[in-house]
Amino acid sequence: MKVLLIIDDYLPASIKVGAKMMHELAVEFVARGNQVTVITPDHRTANRPKIATLDGVTVCRFRSGKIKNVSKVKRAINETLLSYNAWKAHKKYFKNNKHDLIIYYSPSIFWGGLVRKLKKLWGAPSYLILRDFFPQWVIDNGILKARSPITKYFRFFEWRSYQAADTIAIQSPKNREWFAKTARTGKPLDVLFNWAANDPIPLSGGHYRETLGLKDKVVYFYGGNIGHAQDMMNIVRLAKNMRAENKAHFVLVGEGDEVGLVRNSIETEGLKNISLLPAVSQGEFKKMLAEFDIGLFTLHRDHTTHNFPGKLLGYMVQRMPILGSINSDNDLKPVVEDAGAGLITSNGDDEGLLKNALKLLHDEKLRTQMGENANKLLSEQFSVESAVDKIIAFAVGHGVSAINNREAESEKLEPIALRSN
Repeated sequence: MKVLLIIDDYLPASIKVGAKMMHELAVEFVARGNQVTVITPDHRTANRPKIATLDGVTVCRFRSGKIKNVSKVKRAINETLLSYNAWKAHKKYFKNNKHDLIIYYSPSIFWGGLVRKLKKLWGAPSYLILRDFFPQWVIDNGILKARSPITKYFRFFEWRSYQAADTIAIQSPKNREWFAKTARTGKPLDVLFNWAANDPIPLSGGHYRETLGLKDKVVYFYGGNIGHAQDMMNIVRLAKNMRAENKAHFVLVGEGDEVGLVRNSIETEGLKNISLLPAVSQGEFKKMLAEFDIGLFTLHRDHTTHNFPGKLLGYMVQRMPILGSINSDNDLKPVVEDAGAGLITSNGDDEGLLKNALKLLHDEKLRTQMGENANKLLSEQFSVESAVDKIIAFAVGHGVSAINNREAESEKLEPIALRSN
């Protein structure tokens, strides 16, 4: 089976969880004897399209304006052009290389045009992995008004993306329930949990602990987007409430539109128990996970959807207990707590979050047990193998003759090592 993956960001240069997830998905398909192509934009690519291989996956890059860490207007313009630029750059490749299955990832909402063209060209079914309800979350957070012209513009492309799919895969049962009531796309809905390859790296030294002076500390680690959707001041408040705990330290790593706010708050409050670091490569990120103690996440209280942050997968892989704060009624809480993998409170319950943080701080055995449970939860519900199994079942249901041999000796091109700096 020939599989096409479409995503707006990809390895090896990307630091995004979505890029890592989709590459692991691609590698698992290859390991089962399938051929995989990835279509992705790259603002660093010259006008001439670029085709290379990464771990046996064919990666077709096309020239695009920047869509990460730029102004909202520039990002909107550049994302609007994604389908057009992808087709223009690789039209010949598409016509000469028929694929049996199309898988596309959202965000971005602007792949509908490309997917429709490819479905017509190949007669292939399409599977949308929907991870971000944009523009709904920006409406929830008061950034856009529900009936503004800009919102209507985004809604058009959102709807176009949904209509290009034969099935839409939502990341949790409650999200599926919410989406079915609000979007009413008429499309079949599936629940596809986020996934990760369970390949932890061993701890080799303590580079980051030594560099940051954290040798004897219990480190709460947050890695990922530092933005409005996360409500990072939630973590700053927690650190402020724990400033008297000499053993506790917070390490925040990433980029986003609230980096400046967090940095200014740390300086204003004189918080010595937080280290704010810039984003790092996937390789360095894994090393950090191996060194630190507790995986931390936060979601904005005003979300109406039920997000499952991809960063939790990295925590689970490295057997880190999870400490989190979520929007009300998010079904992430029972998933994590019923498995004994962490402690979660509602955003706004600062006292409850503090209590949970202190419990993990002072009980090493609890941290170890919850870390083991987190890894077990990953294997049982969030493995890349289970994700591929579900997508292959979709393909077979649409008449595709899928290869599903985990031990297949598939032909692989020379792999490219991930960037480590």
